[in-house]
Parts: sequence; structure tokens; C-alpha cells
Amino acid sequence: MEMELILQQIDEVYENVLEWRRYLHQHPELSFQEYETSQYVYDVLKELGGFELNRPTKTSVVACLKGKKSGKVIALRADMDALPVQEKTELPFSSTNEGIMHACAHDGHTAMLLGAAKVLKNNQHLLHGEIVFIFQHAEELPPGGAQEMVAAGVLDGVDQVVGIHLMSTIPYGTIGIRQGAITSASDIFEIKIQGKGGHASTPELTVDPVAIGAQMVTALNHIVSRTVAPLNSAVVSVTKFQGGGPALNVIPDSVSIGGSVRVINGETRALIKQRISEIADGYAKANGAEAKVEYTYGYNPVQNDPKMTECLSAMIREHFQDKTLEIIDPMLGGEDFSAFSDERPGCYVMIGAGNEQKGIVYPHHHPKFDIDEDALKEGLKFHVLTALTLTTR
Repeated sequence: MEMELILQQIDEVYENVLEWRRYLHQHPELSFQEYETSQYVYDVLKELGGFELNRPTKTSVVACLKGKKSGKVIALRADMDALPVQEKTELPFSSTNEGIMHACAHDGHTAMLLGAAKVLKNNQHLLHGEIVFIFQHAEELPPGGAQEMVAAGVLDGVDQVVGIHLMSTIPYGTIGIRQGAITSASDIFEIKIQGKGGHASTPELTVDPVAIGAQMVTALNHIVSRTVAPLNSAVVSVTKFQGGGPALNVIPDSVSIGGSVRVINGETRALIKQRISEIADGYAKANGAEAKVEYTYGYNPVQNDPKMTECLSAMIREHFQDKTLEIIDPMLGGEDFSAFSDERPGCYVMIGAGNEQKGIVYPHHHPKFDIDEDALKEGLKFHVLTALTLTTR
């Protein structure tokens, strides 16, 4: 009977979640600039009442709800920031902020967690332990907001932490989960090749950084296929090659090459970093140039705790019987939820929000990105049942 009442409340609160999501979608803010967003979240929670509220950073919010019974302290996390993308969806609630868009479903994440807070507050008498609702800033921009919140102590006393992501690349009706790494590291590198410029008609008098850089690009693209074991997922993508000027008869002094590294294995991560440096140094020296490498570590892979994953998988099978639970491959996108799951046992789950019949087919960070709003109810339900399940385990 109690579960029936909770499920009924989830259906009722879903209308609020839709309203919150659409408001947030209309008013997106970039990473570390979520001043109005965080205030909106704070005001909604304050109006709901019963939460211990605090602002660990300038643009984040944490709400604590204590149950009437003893149990674990479980943190539920949602990210709030948007992207520097000009929206082209033509939705009636499209972004009103020029050049800024919720193109990665963080508006939905925030709205679902607000909905979960409302449902759980209404059932506080049934709640064990304590729920910590983390509304995080700046997931999209390294070094990310999660590590700031960890440094501010938001995980003090927390036993476990859970996050979810609405995915347009997974069809609605599917929930994705896996033990171990579910996202990748997201590192970047930049190589500056210092040569000796000159006239294009006398290349023998120069040290041509363009020619050297072209060789490096080819070698960098061979790292994964010829250095990394085939069963280890990894990507090395050269995304920048800059050099020269408007005069096409001039060989430049220097060239810059940059790119991205995605990998889920720590040993492979170190190997790729080493190989990038070796390739840059070796090709430069072989051609009489110098190379300076800057390798920047991004977010760590999110590692799902095996016991938590097993527990939440069982909960999904019991309460989402009309949905498909799928053991998914790791996503090679980065996610700073890892700052939380590196500190506490964590679990990160993907909720399908794509729908080809509705035209919701565009990938994350695309100007036409959207989600099937029916998935908001599944995320809301997942948060509520996760809180009720984990606090008693």
C-alpha cells in the first residue's frame, strides 16, 4: 500500500518536473555562471520546506532530508549547467539566452532531482537515514564543479552516491547500467612544434614544422591501433592543427597540434600519455626541431561500485518491469561525477530518452538535441526508489 501511494505521488509530481524542466531549459547558464539557476533551485526547495539547505559554492545547492528511522546517508546528484550552443530545436520553451542551450539534458536532471526531493519530503516518515540532494554546477567545463563540492565537504558523512544521465542515444524504455567503468577519462593534449621558418621556394634553409606536424598526426593516429591492446577501449583524436599565415609562400616558424584522449583503463591512460610525448619528441628531434607537450588530465572514469550496481539492478528489475535493463558498454564521454565516486562508493545509470518516432534522434551537444519528456518520470522514479532502497541496505 505504501509503495502504491508513493508511485501515485510520482505521477502527480511529474507535472511539476515538466514545469521545472521547461523553465530551466528556457533559462540556461554556462558552467560556473549558474547564479539564477542555483537560486531557482534553492527557492523551490525552500518553498517545499523541511530541508537543511546550504550553498557550498557560489552556484551550487545542497539539500539534506533526514528520515525518521536510522539508516545510511545517500547522496543523489544532478548537474545544472548548460553549453555554449545556439539552440535550433524550435521548441515552445527554447532557450531565451542567445548562444546558450541545455544541449545535454542537465535541465532534466535538475528537474527530476527536485521532483524526487518533493516526493521524499512527503514521505519523510518512511525514510531511513538521510538523503543529500546535490545540485552541482559546472559539469561541462574542467576542472568541473564536482571536485569543488568535494573539497567543500559535501560528501562528509555520506555512505554512497548515485547519479543518472538522460541519454538521447539510448531509446526511451531502456535503462543502462554496468559494473566498473561506465564513462572514460577525458584528457587533452597540445604539442607546439618549434622549427625555423623561411621562404617556400627554399625549404632546405628551413626546419618545416608543417611537414613535421603532418608526420606526427599520422603517428598519433596509430597509437591506439598499434600500441593499445584491442580489448582496451581508447580514442586518440587530433582535433587542432594551426600554423602559418595569410602568405602562402611562407613556411612558418611553429605549428600547434592539439587533441583529445579517451580511455577507461588507468595503465592505458599512462601509456598513451607516454607515447604522445615520445612521438612528439622523436619526430621533432629527427627533423631538427623542438617539441613542447602539454598533457592535461581531465575527469577520471566513473567507476560503478559492484555491490551498488547489483542492488540497483535488482531494484530496477522489480519496479521497472515494463522497461528494459541493459548492461551497456562504457561511454567514452567524460563525466565529473567521478570526483564523487572516487571518494565514495558510487553508481551512475543511463536513462534512455531518445525516441525516433518523435524525432528525438540528435546526439548530446547538438543544436537540435532534445529528450523524450516521458523519460523524466523514469528518472524521478529511479531517484525516489534508489533513496528508499539504499538507505536500508
